[in-house]
Amino acid sequence: MHTADPLFQNDLTRRIVHVDMDAFYASVEQRDRPELRGKPIAVGHADRRGVVATASYEARPYGVHSAMPSSKAKMLCPHLIFVEGRMSRYREVSAEIRAIFHRYTDLVEPISIDEAYLDVTDNKLGIETGTEVARRIKADILRETSLTASAGVSYNKFLAKIASDWRKPDGLCTIHPDRAQSFIDALPIEAFWGVGPATAKRFRGIGVTNGWELRQLSFRRLTDQFGAAGSIFYKFARGIDLRPVRPFRERKSVGCEETFADDLKHPERLAAALCDIAAELEKRRNKNGFIGRTLTLKIRFADFTTKTKSRTDLMPYVGAERLAAAGLELLRAIEVPAAGVRLLGLSVSGEGGSAAAAREETLFAELEKKRGVSSVYPHLGSGKSIYFSQMPLAGGA
Repeated sequence: MHTADPLFQNDLTRRIVHVDMDAFYASVEQRDRPELRGKPIAVGHADRRGVVATASYEARPYGVHSAMPSSKAKMLCPHLIFVEGRMSRYREVSAEIRAIFHRYTDLVEPISIDEAYLDVTDNKLGIETGTEVARRIKADILRETSLTASAGVSYNKFLAKIASDWRKPDGLCTIHPDRAQSFIDALPIEAFWGVGPATAKRFRGIGVTNGWELRQLSFRRLTDQFGAAGSIFYKFARGIDLRPVRPFRERKSVGCEETFADDLKHPERLAAALCDIAAELEKRRNKNGFIGRTLTLKIRFADFTTKTKSRTDLMPYVGAERLAAAGLELLRAIEVPAAGVRLLGLSVSGEGGSAAAAREETLFAELEKKRGVSSVYPHLGSGKSIYFSQMPLAGGA
């Protein structure tokens, strides 16, 4: 497959594999606790404001899925078993899986704790086809960890990612270059990365329901209507995605803090300042391509007493809204003296990610406010909780 558009040349020579662990958190729990095997389980908090991080495949026929409020999950599946997440354990298993990847190639780009892209074009074992590399990796993972993975193989990241989702769980799907365009043409518009319900509705409003119809739209029209995302849609509709697989060196943390000219005493001003800090932190996080799951609030009072409070989540802290919401919850848990606050800061640390992945996640966080990301912001200073009822999660596929 090729494109005649000189602005968007393609490269069909690469062999890219996307490996995605199946219901990773839930599968680790079922592996480690035999009494949970074959039962519907959800990793997450069972309380009223809890969110399902991932659901086992036994829970999914009931409609339970990642990012669902725990209360709703329990209504759909009354016998659902909630299990507290164990991030340290998941990191251990993730490290074992990444070690398997590196037997085949050093071009490994982790996207989250449970998925990664691999460029196996010139793999260490001299295996000719990407499909065979993926098959062996899946077999190694199953044999050494007793967990299943799904893998997608193609000549770029976009298609490899779609392929890995195609036959879950324990799937292996290859999209060959000579069949890629017909495959893309048949995809429903909702299957394109970054197209959630709201964007799909916009597309359907202009008569676009699948990949073929998307491909009929000009670059100008797509960018006029969808901005920067339009350029991505234009290229993806033609099977073009030249992003390289980028190994990364993990960064420990990224943070932002502000010392105020005058001590802040009013809750409204503290909340507003923290939201501004969260926005600046998101810029720095995105610039450095960092993804972390631990958020730390630093607060220094007028008497120079300093306190910190942290929370670690199964979901990465990506996006200014999510950072602000979690930061405000941490702030509300600290008793602020009447003399006021001299300094506020936020930092993200923990599980890292690649720069390319972070940029993608940030861009599509904007697009996928349509894909079920729902935030509720009360009036600043009202004292009501800020929460996210739905959020895309790692570990949920």
